[in-house]
Amino acid sequence: MFKMRCQVCGCTHTKKNGVRKGVQLYKCQDCGYQFRAGTEISEVDLWNAYQQEKQTIKELSGRFGMSVATIKRRLHDIKREWVQPPLSGEGFVHLDVTYWGRSFGVLLALDNQTGKPLYMAFVKSETVKDYEDAVSSIKGRGYSIRGLIIDGKQSMFKTFSEYPIQMCQFHMKQIIRRYLTLNPKMLASRELRELLGRLHRSDEADFKKEYQDWKVKWKDTIDHKSLHKDGKMHYTHQRLRAAMNSLNFYLPYLFTFQREDCKGMSNTNNKIEGTFTDLKKNLNNHSGLTTENRKRFISGFFLALAESLGMEKQEPR
Repeated sequence: MFKMRCQVCGCTHTKKNGVRKGVQLYKCQDCGYQFRAGTEISEVDLWNAYQQEKQTIKELSGRFGMSVATIKRRLHDIKREWVQPPLSGEGFVHLDVTYWGRSFGVLLALDNQTGKPLYMAFVKSETVKDYEDAVSSIKGRGYSIRGLIIDGKQSMFKTFSEYPIQMCQFHMKQIIRRYLTLNPKMLASRELRELLGRLHRSDEADFKKEYQDWKVKWKDTIDHKSLHKDGKMHYTHQRLRAAMNSLNFYLPYLFTFQREDCKGMSNTNNKIEGTFTDLKKNLNNHSGLTTENRKRFISGFFLALAESLGMEKQEPR
């Protein structure tokens, strides 16, 4: 004879306990918990429906015939804690941070070829120490780093100078766009933006030559100064100079992927940006999560990603 399983203790010592609004109620003889009849669902299936199928608590309640309170309690009891996985092999590593608000972020490292998460940690702010911890952890777990793909924190280029570093070309374009705007009025600014627009299609030697030609052509404009109200001379076109100075700094790292020893390296951080986009889409379906639940959801997301890509399965904690 089929016995309904208790939704709290999991035993089958239950009996019918009346009907409410046409739904059969049951009561556990061991723990005394009263619940209504619903679809039996495992912990794994419930979590997958919640996270990967992006169903809300209310939708899960209707789907499985359980109260909202029961769904919340069962989800809360499912443990998902990211543990840095054992690693092997070698490759290029994407590093980046994404934020929710000003004090909650996720630092992530991905393998360039497979997209597997190599490291994940929750951070309050983006510091070089956080990145150093990530790189040290990855190396310590047996992965040989051939190079890094990052998106612009200048202090990192000195910190990780022992590795070939690729500056994300997409972020380079964004930096220049912020300085020059989408529709710059000055011809010099327009030409610099057009030059950056060809960055992803350019050979290193050709790009550097075009950039040097631009600086020679517009030298007078770049170096022009005006008398300001404070009585001092200042550069007239400061945003143009800022864009140029930024490009000067990152130029040695924009074409690392074209080096002979860096074949297979990406020239952008699009792989990690795409992963963050998928994570945020999933999270946006569950607004109002506490910090604890958000961390558990994020950990579960990356555990599922790692397992789907063939990494060693971690036991839920």
